[in-house]
Amino acid sequence: MPLNTLDNDNPTSSARVLRRFRIVFNAVRAHFQEIEKQVGLGGAQVWALNVIRNQPGLGVGALAKSMDIHQSTASNLVKLLQRKELISMRKASADRRQVELQILPAGLAILSQVPGPFEGILPGALNQLSAATLLRLDQDLSELISLLKADEKAAGIPLAHL
Repeated sequence: MPLNTLDNDNPTSSARVLRRFRIVFNAVRAHFQEIEKQVGLGGAQVWALNVIRNQPGLGVGALAKSMDIHQSTASNLVKLLQRKELISMRKASADRRQVELQILPAGLAILSQVPGPFEGILPGALNQLSAATLLRLDQDLSELISLLKADEKAAGIPLAHL
């Protein structure tokens, strides 16, 4: 039976679920806008800075893995943070083809101004859900993604970039 799209108070109403998606998206957007207003950096940039601070010497591939983003996206974040002189990049001593990332004092100063969570409010909230709730949510979102015929490559793009 299709969902009733007119009865907004019905828990199976598609309009009610759509409103809940709006609430989530608006909360995420408001969080990223607040961070950008406070420190002049986007949410993904702040998250990357935090990962680099917490894992000194990691490479671009490890940064991408830590943030669950595509390596080219991580590379673009690194270039931007380096241009802003918030991080440094040097060749690894063991393998000169690899680079090691380090946060600079200006990057630390920015992180000290951000209340967190550094990865954004949605990943922070998802981490607080039970395993059963996450499984149910994953299954339901998978069905929705299938109906949307959405490009799953978008999974590697941080929400702050959308």
